[in-house]
Amino acid sequence: MRAAAVGHQCVDCVNEGARSVRQPRTQFGGVPQAKPTVTYTLIAVNVLVFLLQAVLPGFTREFVLQPYAVADGEFYRLLTSAFLHYGLTHILFNMWALYVVGPALEAALGRLRFVGLYALSALGGSVLVYLLSAPNAATAGASGAIFGLFGATFVVGKRLNMDVRWVAAIIVINLVFTFVFPLISGQAISWQGHLGGLFTGAAVAAAYTYAPRNSRDVVQIAATVAALVLFAVLIWYRTAALWSALGV
Repeated sequence: MRAAAVGHQCVDCVNEGARSVRQPRTQFGGVPQAKPTVTYTLIAVNVLVFLLQAVLPGFTREFVLQPYAVADGEFYRLLTSAFLHYGLTHILFNMWALYVVGPALEAALGRLRFVGLYALSALGGSVLVYLLSAPNAATAGASGAIFGLFGATFVVGKRLNMDVRWVAAIIVINLVFTFVFPLISGQAISWQGHLGGLFTGAAVAAAYTYAPRNSRDVVQIAATVAALVLFAVLIWYRTAALWSALGV
């Protein structure tokens, strides 16, 4: 028996009552979380990978996004490259941005949807890099995923009728930096990854947040699958083009 507000209840009755209680949900269908566990985990993984880059010779070369390598069947590079960084400044900026915008998005969407958003944004950035960059270019960084979170923050803020001018300003400033900084410094920045992540994050967030309440889960799952199918088609197209260029 278990003590109740009035008298006692048997264990089976308590368990049955707990199952009948409707679990709380965020406005977009996620399970509310007390801490942004996914955000902190992503930061930790990125830092760990950065340390491995520093101590293991050839580690970066094996996992960076290099189109010819991807076309040769190493498709994992489309995702692993999103956890690699070129230098301390690169990772510090990306992890700071993730720390700033990640917790609010994770709280609004819930862990599962936030993971989907982050992964699809990273993949969307990598796919556009694969499509438009030079076949022998080597691209790395979480910037595609971060730009996806920027785009998602704008969409979610608009959906909640919040003031989104600050995130719009951040997006514009970062886009200007993306295209102007290489002209000034001569250092390359992957505009393909930034734009691919930005558009993917905004589109996925729109599907997650504007889905009708009575069919929300179905729409969100369908949008996720549709994005993966689109990416698969684009990857296939680029792979065939690269092999054709090599006369294979």
